[in-house]
Amino acid sequence: MIVLGIETSCDETAAALVDDNRRILSEELLSQLDEHRPYGGVVPEIAARAHLEHIDRLVARAMEAAGIGFGDLDGIAATAGPGLIGGVLVGVMTAKAIAAVHDLPFLAVNHLEGHALTARLTDDTGFPYLLLLASGGHCQLLAVEGVGAYRRLGTTIDDSLGEAFDKVAKMLGLGYPGGPEVEKAALEGDPERFALPRPMRGRPGCDFSFSGLKTAVRHAVHALPPGPLSPRDVADLCAGFQAAAADAVEDRCCRAIATFRDRHPDAATLVIAGGVAANQYLRVRLAALAEEEGLRLIAPPLWLCTDNASMIAWAGLERLRLGLIDGLDFKPRPRWPLDPGAPPATGAGVKA
Repeated sequence: MIVLGIETSCDETAAALVDDNRRILSEELLSQLDEHRPYGGVVPEIAARAHLEHIDRLVARAMEAAGIGFGDLDGIAATAGPGLIGGVLVGVMTAKAIAAVHDLPFLAVNHLEGHALTARLTDDTGFPYLLLLASGGHCQLLAVEGVGAYRRLGTTIDDSLGEAFDKVAKMLGLGYPGGPEVEKAALEGDPERFALPRPMRGRPGCDFSFSGLKTAVRHAVHALPPGPLSPRDVADLCAGFQAAAADAVEDRCCRAIATFRDRHPDAATLVIAGGVAANQYLRVRLAALAEEEGLRLIAPPLWLCTDNASMIAWAGLERLRLGLIDGLDFKPRPRWPLDPGAPPATGAGVKA
């Protein structure tokens, strides 16, 4: 089987082809960072227009790079949510058009499922496994029990982890996207200089909270002498924030491991996915935790942590093998939880 995947949920336009031998036959990706950098974040209208301008060309390039024609495909997959609805519409309508013209199955992929199943593309990971999904829009702990079978153990009650990284970077005058800039500055910093909180650590459950930590960084900035922050101040604040966030994540993961093992005592894998999974400091911390708990940690290659079309093609292929095909009347979804039956988290600013 060969599936074409299309990703347009945020600020990357991408097309890729993947086969059922877990081979990525091609991946074409266009980042919009330069367009959004002056605004310090993604502007939905600019993103949608860029997707519309470039998607046809990227699909053509991906097909050419793989050396195949549309007649060689077994299905067309596209991110159908969650995401910025203008961009999602561009990808979905492109995929539907290709599917209709070439009489191919259309596969509406949940963007989060793409991240959740990446470990099966890269490492042939068997079900079930515990997943930490951390990105700019989401921070969740999920029991991945099968394709389309996800049980949420914890979620953020306010900011996602990636969002907190970006907001801290912005208040410290660092560039966009903020996560890599904070990580880079933290390499030169002292994580113990500033006393920052570890949100939710020690509390029951597996939910996250990062808003208070972000606010604590702001208070620490205001407590410094007036004037521009020195490079040392910025580095120490970044190191302190990153260490505090990792401490909180580690605590939540510990609790999730215990909960997960109650239902799956023989499970042996912890997976991290999403854009924040590219953070090397967090990877090291979670690798140590996994070793302590007797688990195997799987972290995809860095380029497969951020938004890409290979994960969408693979998730589509997994669904196609199970006959989970969608009609051309499928409606894109700006919000689409992996576990729609999960009870709502409690707290201000709860996000699905």
